[in-house]
Amino acid sequence: MSKDSDDALQICVGFVLERLKHHDESNKGVPFFLGVNGVQGIGKSYLAASLAHELEQAVRGVRTVVLSIDDFYLNHENQTQLAANHPDNPLVQHRGQPSTHEIPLALSILTSLRAEQETSIPSYDKSAFDGKGDRKPQNQWISVNKTGQQPIKIVVLEGWCVGFRALDDINLKSRWLIAVELSTRGCGYQGRLGHSRLEDVKFINEALKGYDSLTDQLDALIHLDAEDLQCVYAWRLEQEDQLHQERGSGMAKAEVMKFIDGYYPSYELYTDRLRSGVFGNRDGAQLRLVIRKDRLVQEVIKI
Repeated sequence: MSKDSDDALQICVGFVLERLKHHDESNKGVPFFLGVNGVQGIGKSYLAASLAHELEQAVRGVRTVVLSIDDFYLNHENQTQLAANHPDNPLVQHRGQPSTHEIPLALSILTSLRAEQETSIPSYDKSAFDGKGDRKPQNQWISVNKTGQQPIKIVVLEGWCVGFRALDDINLKSRWLIAVELSTRGCGYQGRLGHSRLEDVKFINEALKGYDSLTDQLDALIHLDAEDLQCVYAWRLEQEDQLHQERGSGMAKAEVMKFIDGYYPSYELYTDRLRSGVFGNRDGAQLRLVIRKDRLVQEVIKI
């Protein structure tokens, strides 16, 4: 998100402060867990970091930590093995989709933070192995809640699939069939789900069921929702252009487009559920900000 999105940041700060008050009424002293979801390039990492800073200023003495779902990617060896085990499934040939994260590790980190125990936060190096990536050695992880430190009271977990919930088999197949029909009609279908095999999508959906253990840890969720999901391509290209300027290297345009293609079926499958709310009967615990292509907020919806 750009400087033009400062209003969005303040909206989010107000939302979290309200949920914190609600949280403390029934869970006083227990750390507060916030999820932040958004497509690549929409600004979720910026928002998460800025939000953590603003909350530390707004609530005297509170300490925050920001985690990224990316830091729980499988290590290089296990990702390579996953791809080899499913050579015909293009969705798992690189990191990204559900099944490419180490959920037991992520859950253990969240559990440790909830108990206010000393916790080492994993970190992932996306540049390792020529861009295929690998988890950094544990001696490079940052530790929080050390003896003598004030414990972390707000945990922010951000990521493109944070809050996604799996579909039942009937709904999954129905959405896939509709996408396939649209892709064969020649009516301007721009998605990727219709070009994917059902068995490949089923594999991802089955893996996503395990991510409920993370979503169920959250006390609130902020959803940065692209007005048009196709914006993810332009936004991710902008990020890559910036990397080229800063580092002198990065993916070519065709590589970026192919990279996003690998994520897009999940956007088509799970965004509608996310928009309707992931917490069931817990009213008011989710904030949805509809973001225009120019990154300005078009609409604010509390769910």
